Amino acid sequence: MAAIYSGIYLKLKSAKTSWEDKLKLARFAWVSHQCVLPNKEQVLLDWVSHALVSFYNKKTELENEVVEKLWAYLDNIIHSRRLQNLLKSGKTIGLSFSIAQVINERLSEACSQKTQQNIGTVLSCSSGILSTPSLSIIYTAKCELLVDLLSKLSKLACQQLASDDAVGSQLFSVLQLTFAQYLLIQRQQTNPNRVFGQVTSHLVQPCLLLRHLLTVRSWTQADDNHVRQHLSREIRNQVETLLQAGLFQLELFSSYKEELLPEQELQEKKKGALKSLLLPVNTVQTKLGSGFCEPALHGAVVAGSVSLLYKLFLDSYCKAENHLVCFHMLSRLFGCLRLSGLQQGVREDTLSPVDWSTELLALEQLLNLVLSSDIYNVASDRIRHKEVQFGFYRKLAQMLMRHSQASIPAWFRCLKLLMSLNHLIVEPDLDDLVASAWIDARVSEPRTKKPQEALISTMFQTYSKLRQFPRLFEEVLTVICWPAADELRLPVFSAGLTIKLRECLLELPPNQILDILCLFVEKCQTLIIPAVEGSADMALKLLSVSSVLHAFLFNMRSLDDVTPSPVVLRTQSLLAKMQKGIIQPLMELLQAPRGEEEKSDLWLRKASDSALLLVYTWVEVDTLFGISCSKYVSPTAGIAGALTEPAARHWGISTFLPGMEEQCWERVMELANSSASTSKYCLELLTLQKMKMILMQTKADLQALQHAAAFILESGRSSMSRGESEPWDGDSSTISDLTYPTAHWHLVISNLTILLPYISLKDVEYIANVLLETLVLAKAQEAATDQEPSISIGKISLGLMHSSFLPEMKVLHCAFLTSLIHQFARVLPTAARDSVDLPLQQLHAGNIPWHEEILAPCRPVDPLEAPSENKLLKDELSLSWKTLEKVAECIVLLAKNSCPVILNESQLESCLRLLEIASLLKLDSLLPSDCTRCFLVLLSLLANTRASVSCSKLLLLKFLSTCFHLLRSLQAGRNANSVFKVFHASDVLEAVMTSQLTASKFFTDVLTVPVWAQYLQEVQAFLENFLQMIIERRQSVRLNLEKFMSFLVSCKPDVGAAKSKGWKNWNPAAGQLLLMAFTTLCHVVTLYLQQLPEKKLRSVDVLSALLEPVVLQMVRTVEHGLQSNTQNQPLPVAFIPSVTTLLKADLSHAVKKGWQKEPSGFLEQPHIKLYQKFYSQILRELPCAGGNLQFLQSALQFLTVFCSVPELYPGKETAVMVVFAIKKLLTGPAITTQVIRSLEMELTEVLAQLLGNCSAEEFYTIMRLLLQGLEMRNVWQQKAKEVLSAVTLTKLLLSCPLSGDKEKAFWFASPQIITALAMQTKEACQDQSLISTIVVPILETVAALLRQGEGVLFNPHHVALAFSILLTVPLDHLKTEDYRSVFLGVHEVLFSIVQCHPKVLLKAAPSFLNSFHRLVVSVMHEGRQKGDRGNTDEFEDTLKCAHLVERMYTHIAAEMEDFTVFSAFIVAQYVTELQKVTLHPAVKKHLTEGIYHILDLCIERDIKFLNASLPAGVREVFKDLYNDYNHYHKAKKQGEEKYTA
Repeated sequence: MAAIYSGIYLKLKSAKTSWEDKLKLARFAWVSHQCVLPNKEQVLLDWVSHALVSFYNKKTELENEVVEKLWAYLDNIIHSRRLQNLLKSGKTIGLSFSIAQVINERLSEACSQKTQQNIGTVLSCSSGILSTPSLSIIYTAKCELLVDLLSKLSKLACQQLASDDAVGSQLFSVLQLTFAQYLLIQRQQTNPNRVFGQVTSHLVQPCLLLRHLLTVRSWTQADDNHVRQHLSREIRNQVETLLQAGLFQLELFSSYKEELLPEQELQEKKKGALKSLLLPVNTVQTKLGSGFCEPALHGAVVAGSVSLLYKLFLDSYCKAENHLVCFHMLSRLFGCLRLSGLQQGVREDTLSPVDWSTELLALEQLLNLVLSSDIYNVASDRIRHKEVQFGFYRKLAQMLMRHSQASIPAWFRCLKLLMSLNHLIVEPDLDDLVASAWIDARVSEPRTKKPQEALISTMFQTYSKLRQFPRLFEEVLTVICWPAADELRLPVFSAGLTIKLRECLLELPPNQILDILCLFVEKCQTLIIPAVEGSADMALKLLSVSSVLHAFLFNMRSLDDVTPSPVVLRTQSLLAKMQKGIIQPLMELLQAPRGEEEKSDLWLRKASDSALLLVYTWVEVDTLFGISCSKYVSPTAGIAGALTEPAARHWGISTFLPGMEEQCWERVMELANSSASTSKYCLELLTLQKMKMILMQTKADLQALQHAAAFILESGRSSMSRGESEPWDGDSSTISDLTYPTAHWHLVISNLTILLPYISLKDVEYIANVLLETLVLAKAQEAATDQEPSISIGKISLGLMHSSFLPEMKVLHCAFLTSLIHQFARVLPTAARDSVDLPLQQLHAGNIPWHEEILAPCRPVDPLEAPSENKLLKDELSLSWKTLEKVAECIVLLAKNSCPVILNESQLESCLRLLEIASLLKLDSLLPSDCTRCFLVLLSLLANTRASVSCSKLLLLKFLSTCFHLLRSLQAGRNANSVFKVFHASDVLEAVMTSQLTASKFFTDVLTVPVWAQYLQEVQAFLENFLQMIIERRQSVRLNLEKFMSFLVSCKPDVGAAKSKGWKNWNPAAGQLLLMAFTTLCHVVTLYLQQLPEKKLRSVDVLSALLEPVVLQMVRTVEHGLQSNTQNQPLPVAFIPSVTTLLKADLSHAVKKGWQKEPSGFLEQPHIKLYQKFYSQILRELPCAGGNLQFLQSALQFLTVFCSVPELYPGKETAVMVVFAIKKLLTGPAITTQVIRSLEMELTEVLAQLLGNCSAEEFYTIMRLLLQGLEMRNVWQQKAKEVLSAVTLTKLLLSCPLSGDKEKAFWFASPQIITALAMQTKEACQDQSLISTIVVPILETVAALLRQGEGVLFNPHHVALAFSILLTVPLDHLKTEDYRSVFLGVHEVLFSIVQCHPKVLLKAAPSFLNSFHRLVVSVMHEGRQKGDRGNTDEFEDTLKCAHLVERMYTHIAAEMEDFTVFSAFIVAQYVTELQKVTLHPAVKKHLTEGIYHILDLCIERDIKFLNASLPAGVREVFKDLYNDYNHYHKAKKQGEEKYTA
C-alpha cells in the first residue's frame, strides 16, 4: 500500500512526469478503490487547485489543452457523487481561496476578450462550488470575491444578450445561483454603509444593464426555453431585491434625507447636527451618468433604471412624513434623464423619435409612481413648501408643450398624469394643450389614439367635476377658429370621445350645456357664416363647429316634463337662433344657382355638409323634444300652422323646415347628391326621419312611405355597386367617398325593420344580393380590420347574419336563400350553368313564386274576389311545391344514373365559401318550402357533383363534411319533416350513400388524416338523425328501412362502382363507409328496440327480422376488412365502433329472443369467433397504441361490452389478461398524465365490468399485479412508468363498486398501499421531473383512498401516513404548471382527512397544521407582488389557490371546534410569513378573509398572548391585521348577527 501511495503522490509532484500522465494518474486515483491515500480527496483537490493557480500566477507554463483538462478534472471532482456522499457523511473537504480568485480572473479575461468560448467548464465549476455549502465557503467567507464573481457573470450575461447568438442556459443558471448566494450574505451583513459601497462600486452598473437587456431582448425559438420563460424573470426579480437591500436600507434614510432636503428644512428638523459624509444620491447619479455601456444604449438603460430606482426608493421610505424627501429624490433622478436638459434649455432638441419614446416612457413611470404613492399633496405643498412641487411639475408641463410629440403614446400619458395630479399644472397652457393634443393632432394609429382619448377624457372629467366645462370648450372654440394647421382637420370627436362626452353631459347642469351651445352658435353666426362663401378655411371651421353642435345636441339629456321651465324656454330660444341664424342663411347660400365647376369647390361641399348635418340634427332634436316634453313649443310651430294642404299631404321639406320652398330644396338636394359625402348621408337620415314621422300618424301615407324607402335604397345603389369602401368610425361629419358606402349600408341594415315592409320585391332581392356579395368579401375584410373598433361593410353584414332579427324578416330570408342558390349555380361549369333542367338552376328560377308562402298571409283580400284570389294563391303555392318535387326526382335520377357535374379545385373552394355563409343562416328556423329548397341544394351538391381528379382530397373532404353538417342543422329545425313531401326517405339515403361510396375511391390514401375521421363522424351523425326521423314519423318505417337495408346489403366496397359482383378489389375507404352505415343502422334500430314497450312485440319481431341480414352483412364486411388489413398493421379505427355496435345489436337481439342463462346458444358461432379474434387483436395492439386517443377510447369501449359477458373469453383467458394489457398500456412511453385523464372514464367502465364479473381468485391476482407496481425497486431501476400505472390502477379501482370478498381483500391491502405510496413519494420528490408524473397522481390517489376509506380505515396510523406524504412533497421552486397541480393534490388530501377522518385529525393536529401552513406559505410566495406580473393565466391559478386556502380557514373555523386551542398558533404562523412578503392585493384579499375567520376563534387572552410574544416587526403586522379585522370583519359580523333570528 505504501508503494502505491508514495508512487502516485511523487509522480503527481514530480516535474519529470508529463502532464498527460499526471492527469491519467489523478483520474485513476480518484475513481480507484485500490489507490489508498491518506485524505485522498483533499490531496487531489489541492493538487489540481495548486496546478491551476500556479499557471494563472505565471509560475508554471502549460499548454492550453492541459489547462482545459485540469479545469475538466476539477469540474468532474466537484460534481462527482463520491464527493457529495463524503460531504453528506460529514467529512471535511475544502478548496483554497486562490481557486476562487483564479475563476474570477478567468471570467474577467472572457469579459475583456468578449468571447465566451471555453468557459463552459469554468462556469460548471462555479455552479458546483456555489451549490455545495462546504465548498462555497471560499466565496461566502470572502464577500469581495462573491461580489467580483457576480459582477463578472453579469457582464458576461450582458455580452451574450447583446450579441446575435442564441442564449444558452448554463451562464444564466450560474448567475441565478450566484445572485441567490449573494442575497443570502447581503441579508446577514450588519454594516449598511459597507453593503452600499459594495453595490455602488461593483454591482449597480452591470445589474442595471443586465436587467435592461433581459427586458428588451426579442427572444427567439433558438434561445433556451428555461432562460426565456423562468430564469430571465427570476434574475430580474433578484436584481431588484439586490438593489433595494443594497441602496435603500432603512439605516441609510438619514443620509438620503440630509443630502436631499434643502438647508432650511434640515435646520428646522435637526439643528446643530453634523452632516453625514455619505452622499448616496450623488453616488447613484454618478454611477448612472458614467459610461458603463455603449453610448447607443446608455440613454435607454438610464431611462429604464431611473423609474426602477425610484420605485425601490418609495418601497423603502415612502411614508406620509417623508413625502418631501421622496419628491426631491424624484427631481434628482429626473435630472439623470436627457429630458432634463431640454427642460433647462441646455440641450438642443436633438432627440430622435426612439429616444423621445424611451425618455417619455421613463417620465410616465415616474409620474405614475408619484400619483400612486400620493406624494403630491396640493394644500401641503402650497402652505408648507412654497409650491416647490407645483413649480417642478409646471416646468415639466411647459417642456412637454414646447416639444409636442403627438406621435408618441407616452407623451399623452404624461400629460394625463400631470392633469390627474393637479389640473392647474396644465391650465395656463390649456389652449396649447387643446391644439397640440386634440384639435390639430394628427393621430391615426390605434396605439396612439387610445392614450390621446384617455387624456381628453381626463380633461372632460376634470372640468366636468369642477363645473368648468364651458371654460374648456371656450378654448376648444378658440383653437377651432385659429387658422387650420392643414387643409383637412381630423374630426373633433371620435367614437370613444363621444361616449365620454355623453357621460359628462349627463352629469352637468343643463344651463352649462346651453352656455356652451350658445357660445358656439353665436361665434358661428357672427364670425363664420358671413365669411364662409368662397373660403375653404371658413367652411372647414364651420364643419368642425357643426360637428360639435351635433355631438352636444345628440348626447345631452333630453327635455322632459320635469325639466324646469326656464331651461325649456332657453332651449327653444337656442334652437330658434340656430334655425334663423345658421341654417336659414346656409340654405339661402346653397340654393343659389351654380355652374358644374363651382359645385366641386371644397368650400361649397363642406358648407353643404355642415348645412345638412345641422338640418338633420335640428329636425331630430326638435321632434324628440316635442314628443318627450309637453312644455316645449317648436320654434316653427307658428309657421307650421300656416302650412299648405298639399305640402302636408305629400310630406315635403316644408313639413320639417317651414319657409323652405320645394324648388329651392330640390336644388340643395341636387348639390348634396352630386358627391358621396356627409350631406348625401344626412339626406338619407332626413328621409328616414320622415318615415318615422309618417308612421307616428294615425293613418300612415303608404305611397309616401314607399317613395321614401325607395329613395334611401336608390341613393346608395351606385356607390354600393362600385365595390370600393373603407371602414367608418360612426361620425356623421367625417363621411368621404370611400366611407359613404359603409355609412349607407349601416343605415339600411340598422333600419331594415322600418324599410322592409315598404320596399318592392326587387329591392328586397337587391338587398339580399348585396348582403351575399359583402359576406363573400367579409372574411378578408374582417381579418384586415379585426382589431379596429370602426364599422366595416363586412362587419355590418356579418352582424345581421348573427342577429336574431334576420329569421324574423322572412321575405329577406327567402330572397337571400334564392340569391345564395343562384350563386351556387354560377359556380358550376359553363355547360352545367346553361342547362335549365339541372337542380340548382331550377331552385332559383325567377318565374317561381318562392316567397308566396310568406307574403300570402299578409295580403288583404277583398271578400268579393276571395274565391278567385284563394284559387290563384293555391296555384302559386302548388307551383313552388311541384317544382320542388320535380327537382327531387331529378336529383335521385341523376344520382342513380351517375351523371355528376365535375368541379375543379377553384369551383370547390367557391362552393365551400358559400357553404360557410349558408351556415350563418338560422337553418332551423326556415319555412317548409325554404327548408326543403335548402335540403335539395345540399343533397344536389352531395349527390350530383364530383371533384375532378386533380382536386385536393383534404379540400373535398372538408366540402363534404360541411354539406353533411348543414344537413344536420336542417334536421334540427321544426320544419325538417317537410322534406318528406317531395322525397321517399329511402331514396335520400340511397342517393347519399351511392354518391359517397363512389367518391370514396379518391380517399384510399388519406384514411389516417384527422379530416377523414371528422368526415365519417358527420356522415354518421346525418344518417343517425335521418333514420331517427324515419322511425319517429311512423309512416312506412318498415318499407323505408327495408329498402335502405337491401341497398346496403347489395353494396360491395371495391375500387369500382358502388354496386359490383365480387369483393376482389377491396376499397378500405368504401369499406369504412359501409361499416359506418351498418353500424349507424344497427345502433338506431337497437336503441329503438330497447325503448319499445312490451305491448308492441309485433314491431319488435319486424325490426329484429330486419336486423338479421344487416348483422350478417356487417360480419362479412368486418371479416373482409380484417382480411385485407395487412399483417401486423393496426386495426382501422373505424372498425372498432362498428364491431362494438354489432356486439351490442347481437346481445340485444339475443335478449329479445328470450335468451336467459344459456351462454352456448345465445350467439351464432361465426360471430363469437369474430368477436374473440377482434378481442385478441385489440389486446395485442393496446400496449402499442401510444397516445392515439381515438383508437384507445374505441378499443376500451369495445372491451367494456365484451367483458360484460365473461363466457366470450377465448380459451382460458380471464379478466387478469385484460388488466395486464391495460397495465402495459399505462407503462407505454407515449402515455402522459393528460392522456390518462382523457381516458379515465373509459378505463373505469372497463375495470368496473371486469371486477364485477371476475372471481375472487382473479381479483387477488389483479391486486398482486397492482402491488408489484408499487414496489420500491421500480423507482430505483428508473421504471417510473411502472409506478404510474400501478398508482393509476389503484385510483381507478377506487372508482369501481366492490363487494363481498373483493372489497375485504382491497381494504385488507390498503395499509400496504398507503405505506408504498408514502415511500414512492419520498423517492420521487428527489427528482424534479417526477413531480408531475408520479407525485401528483399519488396525491390524487391518496385523496380518493381516504374518501372511500371513511368508516373502513380504522387504524389512525394508516391515515396519519398521509401527512408524511404531504410533508415530503415540495411546494417551492416548482414550474408554474406543476405548482397548481401539486397544490390541488395536497389540498384535496387535507380536505379528505378533514371531512372523512376527524378523529385522526385531532390526534395529529401538529402534522395537519404544518401541512396546511406549507400551503399558506407557498401561496404567499407565488402571490407576492412582482414588478413583472407575468402570465395572466398563471396569476389566475395563484388566485384560485388563495381562494382554496380561504375556504380551508373558513372550514376550520366553522366545523372544527376542537381546533380553537390552536387559533393563536395559526395566526402567529400567518403573520410571521406575511411580514416577509408584499402580497398582491387580490391574493391578500382571499388570505385575509380566511384568517379573519380564525381570529373569530381567538379570545382576549389569545390576543394579549400574541401581542406579548411576537417579535417586534411581526407584532406590527399583527396589529395592522387585528385593527383591520375589528374595523371591517368584526363590525360586519356583529351587524349581521344583530339581524339574524
